[in-house]
This record gives sequence, C-alpha cells and structure tokens, in this order.
Amino acid sequence: MDSALRPHLTRWTSLAPPVALVVLALTWGRYPGGAVIALVAVVLAAAVLAAVHHAEVVAHRVGEPYGSLVLAVAVTVIEVALIVTLMTAGGPQAASLARDTVFAAVMITCNGILGLSLLLGARRYGTTVFNAEGTGAALATVATLAALSLVLPTFTSARPGPEFSPAQLAFAAVASLALYAMFVVTQTVRHRDFFLPVAPGGGPLEEEEHAAPPSTRAAVASLVLLLVSLVAVVGLAKVESPAIEAGVAALGLPQSFVGVVIALLVLLPETIAAANAARRGRTQISLNLALGSAMASIGLTIPVIAVASVWLEGPLLLGLGSTQLVLLALTVVVGVLTVVPGRATRLQGGVHLVLLAAFLFLAASP
Repeated sequence: MDSALRPHLTRWTSLAPPVALVVLALTWGRYPGGAVIALVAVVLAAAVLAAVHHAEVVAHRVGEPYGSLVLAVAVTVIEVALIVTLMTAGGPQAASLARDTVFAAVMITCNGILGLSLLLGARRYGTTVFNAEGTGAALATVATLAALSLVLPTFTSARPGPEFSPAQLAFAAVASLALYAMFVVTQTVRHRDFFLPVAPGGGPLEEEEHAAPPSTRAAVASLVLLLVSLVAVVGLAKVESPAIEAGVAALGLPQSFVGVVIALLVLLPETIAAANAARRGRTQISLNLALGSAMASIGLTIPVIAVASVWLEGPLLLGLGSTQLVLLALTVVVGVLTVVPGRATRLQGGVHLVLLAAFLFLAASP
C-alpha cells in the first residue's frame, strides 16, 4: 500500500477539495493581488495532490493493473484542464502550449519517473526486474503516439509551420484514441499478466498486503472527492494562469517553459507513487505509472485539444523543433535498450535521469 494512503493523510485530502471549491468561488472572475495568488497556488497544489490521493484510493480498491490506469487518467485529466484553461487565457502566445506540455510530460515520465524508479529499485536490490513484454508494448505505444502527434506536424506541408491541417489533426486525434484504447484492452483484459509485478526469479510476485483494500463506501467517497478536486483544479488553474505566465517571464525563461511547469506540477504526485513502488520492489508498477502517464498524456490530450481547437483562436502548433526531436529520438532508443533485457541496474536509471536533466536545461536555455 502506498504511503499516500496512510490514515493520517486522509484528513487533509478530504478537506482540500471542498476548501479548493470555496477558494474558487471567492476568486472566480476577479484579479487578486500577490498574496491571494500565492494562496491560490498553495490550494491548487493541494487540490492536485488530493486528486491523485483519491485516485490512489480508488486504484487500490480495483487492484493492478487497473490502479495504474486510474492514476494515469486522473493525472491526464488535470493536465488537459490546465492546458485548455491556459490556452484559452493566453491567446496566440499559447499556440504551442499543448505541444510543450505534452512533450514535457513524455520526457518527465519516460526519463524522470522511469529513471528514478530504476535507480531506486536497483539501489536497494542490486538489479531490478520487470516484465519486458508489457513494458516494451507500452514503450512502443508511447513512441508511436509521439511520432503521430508531435513529430509528423514538423514535416507535413499542408500548413506552413509545424501545424496539422484540420483533416490531419482529426486523423491524429482518432488514431491516438484508437491506440490508447487498444493498449488499455491489452493491459486490463487480454494480457493483464504482462503488467503485474515480477519476482527476482522471473515469476509473478506475490503482493504483500500492506493495508486492507478500502471499503466500497470509502472508494465511492474518494471518487466523489476526486471529481470535486478535478473541478477545483480546472477553475483554480484559470485563476492562476496569468501569474504562472508572468512568473516564467520574470525569471527570463522562454514562454515554452510554461508547459514544463504544468507537467512538473501534475506529475509530482505520480513521481512519488512510482518511487514508493520501486522501493518496495514493485518496479513494474512504477513503469506502468510512468509509461501509462506518457501514453495518456498524448492519447487523451491531443484529441481533447483537437476538439478545443474549433473555438480556440490562432494556430495549434504541435510539431517539435530540431532539439526536441533529437531528445525524443534518444529517449526512445535508450528506452528500448533499457526495456529489452527485462532487468536494469543503476546505470540505466542514471542514463535516463541525465536525459531528463538535458531536457530541463535546454528547455530553460534553448
């Protein structure tokens, strides 16, 4: 059982969603000052953490691999909400926000969360093991989704710049949804055993029950609080969006770094959950979380943004630049070499973390 589900954390995670709604009601449609904006930022972060906590409660109730799926979808809903609200408020300057955020999410999950999980698992157990078949299928899906949605717009010629035509965008959205749906069926129905924790000897790992699954009543309550949290996150992101953009500009960072801030915010709880699983020797759960989040980030975000582009003003820039393309290609190649053996050492974890560091540095100083 993840430490985020310990009873002493339940009190504030139950209070955070309604408090966030109250703060949203008090600040909606207003232009609060610096102190209030700081308070809204704290409440927004608390709402994100509470949302993921309640998603974990529901996930623990339904078990693996469904639990990882619930977490990934919950995090992606928050990400999509932040992107759409910031794009609505940002105007033409936010044309590349969806691309920047989705790409940041892919780099953080496939290098940061994955690398940290491998490093923590190998540090404790020497060599950490996982199911190469399931993890390889997840990585292949992530790579295909990234190529369809983020790479091809750079090379298509129907529109000037790294932009899809309406027909191309519709195809990418439908293809992304289809790929994500196929993976979900594979993970939860057809080949569920490919995504379960693996013992050092290679067989299925017998899960230790660190805590009894929550009751149906507790799971339903968490589901309701999860929905409340998501509503609050959407609204508070709208309130906070001018401050986020102003803060990035004040630090002298490029506008594209706003997408990195969004991805770091929404993936922080996911990172904590994956790290805790890796410390317990459940590396497969960590990899499910990492690659599942990357997959959901593209497979669900791009279709929603495609629909939203109907009323959003300005172009929708999805194609990656040359530096980003190199980082994505290197991530995929290194990821394949990491996944194929079905086991990893600290070195593989360190390599992925260096790739994450390179991405963050180049995002701040392109």
